[in-house]
Amino acid sequence: MEITYTYTRKRSEFGRHCNFTDWPARVTVDIPPDPSMADNFVPQDPVDVAIQHSYDMSEHEVNTARLQAESRGVNHTEGGWPRDINPQEQEQTARFRKKLEKEENYINTIMHLGTLMEHCVRQNNTINIYEEYFGEEEMAEVEYEPPSAKIINVIRDPNIPKRTTTRISWQPGTSEKLAVAYCSLEFQSNVEDMSFDSYIWDLVKPNKPELALKPSSPLVSLEYNPKDSYVLLGGCYNGQMAYWDTRKGELPVEVSTVEASHRDPVYGAIWLQSKTGTDCFSASTDGQVLWWDIRKLSEPTETLVLDITRKGLLENALGAVTLEFEPTLPTKFMVGTEQGIIIAGNRKAKSPLEKIAGTYSGHLGPIYALTRNPLYPKIFLTVGDWTARIWSEEAKESSIMWTKYHLSYLTDGCWSTVRPAVFFTTRSDGTLDVWDFLFKQNDPSLSLKVCNEPLSSLRLQDTGRVVACGSKVGTVTLLEISSGLCTLQRNEKNMVNAMFERETKREKILEARHREMRLKERDKPEGQEAVPEKTAMENPQEVLERVRKEFFEEIEAEMRRKTRAETQ
Repeated sequence: MEITYTYTRKRSEFGRHCNFTDWPARVTVDIPPDPSMADNFVPQDPVDVAIQHSYDMSEHEVNTARLQAESRGVNHTEGGWPRDINPQEQEQTARFRKKLEKEENYINTIMHLGTLMEHCVRQNNTINIYEEYFGEEEMAEVEYEPPSAKIINVIRDPNIPKRTTTRISWQPGTSEKLAVAYCSLEFQSNVEDMSFDSYIWDLVKPNKPELALKPSSPLVSLEYNPKDSYVLLGGCYNGQMAYWDTRKGELPVEVSTVEASHRDPVYGAIWLQSKTGTDCFSASTDGQVLWWDIRKLSEPTETLVLDITRKGLLENALGAVTLEFEPTLPTKFMVGTEQGIIIAGNRKAKSPLEKIAGTYSGHLGPIYALTRNPLYPKIFLTVGDWTARIWSEEAKESSIMWTKYHLSYLTDGCWSTVRPAVFFTTRSDGTLDVWDFLFKQNDPSLSLKVCNEPLSSLRLQDTGRVVACGSKVGTVTLLEISSGLCTLQRNEKNMVNAMFERETKREKILEARHREMRLKERDKPEGQEAVPEKTAMENPQEVLERVRKEFFEEIEAEMRRKTRAETQ
């Protein structure tokens, strides 16, 4: 190896720290510009320079696992007995008690505990710690509370794809459980892996269903037995009837035969008032109403064809969409049809043709809801097309009261179980309307946008406090309404009764007047009738132009009203 340069340094200088000092600036190298190289440069014009000054960020996602809760019970049995004594045997327990009562220690213990117990009893009788002193003031505050509602829970269909909530039924009595029927009603929309299950939900544990009901075909209607909270009645999409006993599991106890069942989906299934609590009846769009006894579902006990011409022909029958039965009127029932006609029936008629007692016409499309007023059974509510109507049994030609025509279709409705003038309606734009006809008839007292999907079903709790709304995607929303809408007001029954009687009387007078006018028109000679027809003849083109102009004017006026309402 050839050494080119040798570094020489003392050992004491190795590892020394560098000491920097300030030094004035000095030019080390100076390169002057060369004009001859300017021809090699290309000028850039314009010059665009982008500079970004921002913080470096990192994105993180965290998905929390859903809490799975379980309910476990503990069974407490009677204890404190010796091993050789069975607590279920009364003779052994009585013999042991007599033996124990004779012991001296037992008497001394009872005397000592009796003194303490007497002191507690006297304390309890002195003052009532649960007494409410200001109940009247609380009631006064409730009366002036503005109408409102809040969402307290949301229950979703656990299956994919989602199905429509076709029916909701509250458990009678405690109303702690909710039976929900799920079915896709759109034409040819069912897929191969779509579930047939419907569910019973416990509101205390709403994370998962308490019980799954497994029918042979999706359930369109589902109803709790008012006498037995363990028994449910279901109407299937294929027309069969089935019933469940929740104590026996998820499979139906009995299913009706296909030959004796409906030919179309069962849109209405209701329990009847009977001693056994096993009678029910159903309606379908095949034009039939069938009565059943769940102890023998092999064949219906009675059959009625909804032919309003009273000929009993199935090809002339009207398809039933909704069914109504009031326990206080055990012989009467009502059917809402696809054609917008309400059929009033009498079950105790002598012949099947006489069971159709009368009809009411007033809707332009199917009747999706038909319910009687719980306090005034002669008054009933119908929901169809774009409006809800209130009817009286005494006025058959037209309804006595009605709501305005909405921009979206109405899908369901029901009366309040507490207040006779309050009812609820759902719309296809996801809105829940609460109407109080005693104070306001032009607009609902409360409109609440529940969801973006169409609402399909509606059911009110027996207490009138909680309302359940089902949507097209299988979501059930539970809303708690304000106490002002579910508390009976002072003198409200008399005021509502007077309102219904006044409107019924008005409709009767109008019916009599229309009857007189029809008789006069019928009695006119044919010659007098033909002359006005010739003079009133109009050009079809002019009629079309006038109608088109009126239509667009009405549309523009409605849009202006809607814009004005949004700005306010």
